[in-house]
Amino acid sequence: MTYTQALLPRLALQRDAMVELLSSLVLAESPSDAPQTQAGPQAILRAQFAQLGYAVAHTPGARTGGYLIARAPNPDGRPTQLLLGHCDTVWPVGTLAEMPLVVEGDVLRGPGSYDMKAGLVQGLFALRALQELGLEPPLAPVFLVNSDEEIGSIESRAAIEQLAGEAARALILEPAGPGGQLKTQRKGLGDFEIVVHGRAAHAGNEPEKGVSAILGMMDVIQTLHALNDYPRGVTVNVGVISGGLRGNVVPPECRATVDVRATTMADAARLEETIRALVAPPGTTLTVTGGFERGPLERTPRNVALWQLARQVGAEMGLALEETAVGGGSDGNLTSAYTATLDGLGPVGDGAHARHEHVVIAKMVERAALLAGLLLRP
Repeated sequence: MTYTQALLPRLALQRDAMVELLSSLVLAESPSDAPQTQAGPQAILRAQFAQLGYAVAHTPGARTGGYLIARAPNPDGRPTQLLLGHCDTVWPVGTLAEMPLVVEGDVLRGPGSYDMKAGLVQGLFALRALQELGLEPPLAPVFLVNSDEEIGSIESRAAIEQLAGEAARALILEPAGPGGQLKTQRKGLGDFEIVVHGRAAHAGNEPEKGVSAILGMMDVIQTLHALNDYPRGVTVNVGVISGGLRGNVVPPECRATVDVRATTMADAARLEETIRALVAPPGTTLTVTGGFERGPLERTPRNVALWQLARQVGAEMGLALEETAVGGGSDGNLTSAYTATLDGLGPVGDGAHARHEHVVIAKMVERAALLAGLLLRP
């Protein structure tokens, strides 16, 4: 039996321990917008890293719960590989009262279980299995757990990018695709606010002296909608519009919030340039703020090579892996600009940000073994 083949039976013995750890993390509710709650899962994770002999540093946040960086013992000057996940969730404190932790057969349900506390568990147990088998990864693992991924990694981004720039690769423990696929492509994310300025006037007495900002925004929206190119993976969505003062006033201002996504850096740059060059309708002025928050996770040669390596490791374990592209973003979008990145290495299940959120326990064991095998490859 090869070391790769030994990982799955070793981790199968840890199934109950994995469920226990995931349960404790789910019960430690930790919404992104309540920074004080992050101390709960962070304490649990720090204890787990300590058992592995990892050196753990916590960087506090000003608006978030900060982040943990855990480094392998005895790195011995080896190059590094980055494991990346988050302990914040979208669920407010008190969600457990109506959406309780439940373990039924091979399924564990609960807020934050699938997105993405199970991924953290899989990462920890992959590292534990390697230690128990006396196997040393050729690339020293560095594990970052942030508490602000769901709100754009507003304070952890700089650390993520720095560690990615130092690492040979980044392994993202976000949930797998809907059929268990690994994620080799994510769209880049852009947020823009567009403001059209018109001129107010009394709508009954002298409407001709006014210039409707809302009417002007209608022209802008048509221009934005024409930028959609679904086959290319380009989407432009005007999601929120607000404007006007009251019914009897020609509206002097109208605002629109626009979500923009693209699958390539070239398309992202083109879209941003086009939106910033929007022309104000006659009689109005226009301002544009915002931009692309995260570039896309592209299917670059180095990312494809990492995916192929994972597929090879999976095949040695009897796991048939597939890949997928998704529209949502993750911290993998950030790391891909700096190093080879593979996403979706976390749990198999369903219900991210939804009431039916759950993970398949047997798949947690399989994916932890897959990750451990991948960690051993140079």
